[in-house]
Amino acid sequence: METITLGAGCFWCVEAIFRTLAGVLDVEAGYAGGHIDNPTYEQVCAGKTGHAEVAKITFDPKITSLNEILDVFFKSHDPTTINRQGNDIGTQYRSSIFFHIEPQKEKILKSIMKWNGETLFNNKIATEINPIKNYYPAEEYHQMYYSKNKEAPYCKAVILPKLMKMEK
Repeated sequence: METITLGAGCFWCVEAIFRTLAGVLDVEAGYAGGHIDNPTYEQVCAGKTGHAEVAKITFDPKITSLNEILDVFFKSHDPTTINRQGNDIGTQYRSSIFFHIEPQKEKILKSIMKWNGETLFNNKIATEINPIKNYYPAEEYHQMYYSKNKEAPYCKAVILPKLMKMEK
């Protein structure tokens, strides 16, 4: 099994998208990259902890490769914007990849080079790449948020269209 932690805006969206992939065994909403221990959602949203909202993804590389995970990551958000995804604005929504083992870093850098060469984006990728540090699981009510709240306005207006886009 392999683990990678990804930030692509709201962690509810990221979690919902990656739960649909074959070979993904677990997705946990959390916070990574900040400078305080055990941050709360309110602290992270205030933008003072340095954490990004992330999804920690555990997958079977025999079924789904890291390259496939990264392709979904880059297609599912705008990795060229800094500290913003749609109407979600702030450092906690930055595009970020936190690698868990050193060999992942090379694959991530190659993936960015590949995507920078594509015509999908108008600008260069601004995704931050760092080793995993200061990761904390989000509060229980954030786990599997979309699955538990499909009728919520945010789920219908933001998450469902992303899922439908990724399905195509």
